[in-house]
Amino acid sequence: MIVGVPREVIPGETRVGLVPETLEKLKKLSVDILVESGAGAASLNSDASYLNAGARIASGAEELYANSDLVVKVGEPVTHPTLDKHEADLLKEGSSLVSFLFPTLAPDVVRNLQTRGVTSFALELMPRITRAQSMDVLSSMSSIAGYKAVLKAADHLPRYFPMLMTAAGTITAARVLILGAGVAGLQAIATARRLGAVVEAFDIRPVVKEQVESLGARFVELEVQSEEAQDSGGYAREQSADAQERVRQLLHEHIKKSDVVITTALVPGKKAPTLVTTEMVRDMREGSVVVDLAAAQGGNCELTRAGEDVVDHGVKILGPENLPADMAFQSSQLFSRNVTAFLLHLLDENGEIQIDLEDELTRGPIVTHGGEVLHEVTAQALEAMAGGGEGGAS
Repeated sequence: MIVGVPREVIPGETRVGLVPETLEKLKKLSVDILVESGAGAASLNSDASYLNAGARIASGAEELYANSDLVVKVGEPVTHPTLDKHEADLLKEGSSLVSFLFPTLAPDVVRNLQTRGVTSFALELMPRITRAQSMDVLSSMSSIAGYKAVLKAADHLPRYFPMLMTAAGTITAARVLILGAGVAGLQAIATARRLGAVVEAFDIRPVVKEQVESLGARFVELEVQSEEAQDSGGYAREQSADAQERVRQLLHEHIKKSDVVITTALVPGKKAPTLVTTEMVRDMREGSVVVDLAAAQGGNCELTRAGEDVVDHGVKILGPENLPADMAFQSSQLFSRNVTAFLLHLLDENGEIQIDLEDELTRGPIVTHGGEVLHEVTAQALEAMAGGGEGGAS
């Protein structure tokens, strides 16, 4: 089994799929590691460090993909900028892929992987269960995003975060509101508290109140039935229009008193819910900052533009698309540890993939296998496309 690690080609993506420190565990399974030259450079992992860890170096992407039985990468497959080929087409027929994939957003890519007999695993679909904690890439990356979001807010806010007693008088602490208390939100709360801010947090799921308060933040409550607020995986469930309006009314009063608002609310597979309206932003004080971690999925703020900084009525709205890439060394390290744990589960002692669809750690993230689309929602999307005359899919 040859495991290939290509250089990421999505603009701004600095992470790498596997780092040298984790290769020793994989090599115990009779696995050979092939790394594209320069793949780890942006994350401070040199070709020499991979060679020292026992990997081989491929001169380019074509050599890497042509010789890899299983490819581990960070970003979803896209068109390679120098080869003018899609990365899905570079994969060997019958090989395997482990990466972020977002299959419902890219059904054409999934259909290509299906046609080529590629066994693909979408890391963002890893189930949120105790057995999968060491493999949970999404949580690792969200934690980094929450941390970095607070640092960006502090950098753009034209005032101190902590309360200060000075000879010139007392400076009051900044007020920070975190919307969404998942992994990113909880890390943002902890980081803002460490910097000395007064922190409030809101989440549609009442069950997170204790976690929020344990970090020293005040929980902003809205009466809602917990079974309506989250799905079986613990993620926030998309709310009705009436519930969303009640949330906006509650948040308006808190947002206009905040110096910083950090939004982290996402619903898997859906456009991000709008929580911060233009009216709310314009009620904030000049110099205030909004950091929208949902920018890549449409944004939680009406004024967010993905990948851009917007100023409206003196309020700065930041729309970062990939904050983990700003901490490439550590995010690659965590990503690699998560993926290695998954591969150790997936591969037998001879380095061969064992597909057990009765095992939820395998069934959860698997998208295509044996020429079939096994991810139900994506399969339905492909069937709908076929019904619309855009081509068939089995």
